[in-house]
Amino acid sequence: MSHHNPPVVIDNGTGYTKMGYASNVEPQFVIPTAIATNDGKGKVERSEVSDLDFYVGDEAIKHKHHYSLNYPISHGLIENWNNMERLWQRCIFKQMRCEPEEHYFLLTEPPMNPPENREYTAEVMFETFNVPGLYIAVQAVLALAASFTALKHSTDMELDPSMMHTGTVIDSGDGVTHVVPVSHGYVIGSCIKHIPLAGRDVTNFIYSMLKDRKEPIPPEDSKLVAKAIKERFCYTCKDIAKEYQKFDQKPGKCFRTYSGINEFTKKRWTCDVGYERFLGPEIFFNPEIFDANFKTPLPQVVDNVIQNCEIDSRRGLYKNIVLSGGSTLFRDFHKRLKRDISGIVNDRIDKNIRTLCKSGTGKTIKKPTIDVNVVSHPMQRFAVWFGGSILAGSPAFHKVCHTKEQYDEEGPRICRHNATFTHL
Repeated sequence: MSHHNPPVVIDNGTGYTKMGYASNVEPQFVIPTAIATNDGKGKVERSEVSDLDFYVGDEAIKHKHHYSLNYPISHGLIENWNNMERLWQRCIFKQMRCEPEEHYFLLTEPPMNPPENREYTAEVMFETFNVPGLYIAVQAVLALAASFTALKHSTDMELDPSMMHTGTVIDSGDGVTHVVPVSHGYVIGSCIKHIPLAGRDVTNFIYSMLKDRKEPIPPEDSKLVAKAIKERFCYTCKDIAKEYQKFDQKPGKCFRTYSGINEFTKKRWTCDVGYERFLGPEIFFNPEIFDANFKTPLPQVVDNVIQNCEIDSRRGLYKNIVLSGGSTLFRDFHKRLKRDISGIVNDRIDKNIRTLCKSGTGKTIKKPTIDVNVVSHPMQRFAVWFGGSILAGSPAFHKVCHTKEQYDEEGPRICRHNATFTHL
């Protein structure tokens, strides 16, 4: 029966959980990865059914005043397994409305996920939910598959098939940003870099700017307003100094107005949206304006990651730099990233040529060209989930899954390793 039902794809991110059935283009449900539990906080009394008395997603945030609100995933890794199990339970039975015994499951994991986490995930899925089959896929590999498929169906360009298995993935969501090199379907684990800046940091930066300007925003809504401003008005600029000059010269043209209604007084309020429009996304390119402890811009991190990889794989990694996650959706983000990475690469090539010329070889050196391409595509926001949907919908998916029979025979250690992506 389970082979005839579509597999369930669940992408648990730090900020949001995306879930749906395989072969669909977009997830059926997107909810905050949050859970509100009754642990005696506030006026709620514990009862005999307190273990069942919890909320997930948007309902959890609504009940945060009387319940304890918890985000079980931090920086991409599961930290509270009890709450994570409860969240999966609601995702499966309430959102997806399916019997887990009748569907294969595909879950996602961040790069460098400890093997112990994979084992514990297997225990929960096989023992608690009794799933017939499970596949745990690396998010970066799924993002590569998503970008290739999206470009294939949205453009008339001829694409190199190797782009599906080789590239550098910049996955930036709500809580963490990863730069992950993938070569022929294999993640080059020793070269992965983690950046402590993501969407939540952009929101906090905008929030602090609005607060410093004393904008008349109701305190209880200030974080939500900052998030809405980020998603609605922010963009990536070419030059921060010129952008400042433009805003100073033409504030009426560049500034925007955000309005809302106070939840308690029912009065309408308005606030100005100014320099934070371009300064929010700028923390990826000039991180010192937000965090004095981290000063390496994203383009430099990407270049360092690729340079640390084997020399024969670098051209393919520069040629296919794939964006994934909601924090890469700022207007012109991919253009700025491409320009800055190309500048770093060309400067290094010029420097090497000058060094060779000074060494007195006496030969004319032709400047080599490195093709730097940053891929932006229509499925960027849900790239990881879409990639999982493609994989889980393929005919070979059931063959490479870990099954309940294998788990009963060998235990959770079977999930320490997966069949490689290129086999799907």
